[in-house]
Amino acid sequence: MKRRHLLQATSIAVALPSLAWAQDKYPSKPITFICPYSAGGNADQRSRQIGRFISTALGQPVLVDNKPGAGGNIGTEAVAHAKPDGYVLGMGNFAPLAVNPTMFKKINFDPAKDLVPVCLIEKGPLVLMVPANSPFKNVKDVIAAAKASPGKLSYASGGLGGSHHLSGEMFKSLAGLSIVHIPYKGGAPATTDLMGGQVDMMFEQMYSAAPSVRAGKLRALAITSKTRSPLFPDLPTMAEAGVPGFEVQNWQGLVAPAGTPAALIKLLNETVNLVKSANIKPE
Repeated sequence: MKRRHLLQATSIAVALPSLAWAQDKYPSKPITFICPYSAGGNADQRSRQIGRFISTALGQPVLVDNKPGAGGNIGTEAVAHAKPDGYVLGMGNFAPLAVNPTMFKKINFDPAKDLVPVCLIEKGPLVLMVPANSPFKNVKDVIAAAKASPGKLSYASGGLGGSHHLSGEMFKSLAGLSIVHIPYKGGAPATTDLMGGQVDMMFEQMYSAAPSVRAGKLRALAITSKTRSPLFPDLPTMAEAGVPGFEVQNWQGLVAPAGTPAALIKLLNETVNLVKSANIKPE
């Protein structure tokens, strides 16, 4: 852990006198943090990042357990069916919580009844990326190629129903394109294949995409927000790049099984919100 992060984590622990209250001396054992996507992606990075600071603040290890598959349903179901004692938490992505109930014929949990929100962790745009050696220099190049050869180009996603997937489908719909969707079990394996040229393009969360773009491993063509980002001031929005009306924001938060004591939810909410106030970014 970087020294800056250690100092911030220590200040968080000091800033929370309520952490000393002792309902069964919670936490008295390690906490499991379930991430419904594969290791290495944005959700996994956030899970491990938040887990480290919760661990420092509460004084117990936080163990990240990746349970990818079914567009995030498998891991989210594991959280929903866990014992509501505060020792199982989960990364709640908008796909399994808000989209998948309408896309899948059956899911084995009810987001509204089986889970309780702890706090919002982040909300932000995505970036349309292509391999560094791609012939596509801008979004108009992609549109022209897709229209010239319908069904030839492909885009990767981190799973069905996720922001990667829905952004790709919105692009196809608004631009009138036929592009093949290749779903993966998380953003990390999808990004790996994008770098290798196995797929032609991918929408990825901005913070997760930034290191690969800045290292020259991938090329960013546009951002999905309504306005440009200070992190990439020269990167046009999708609307500016030739797709009017295109805007997508991804969100994810911390969730717990329904029935988790309200006092524990409050404690976790206070802890994570102090972490957020420290303006922590992925390493």
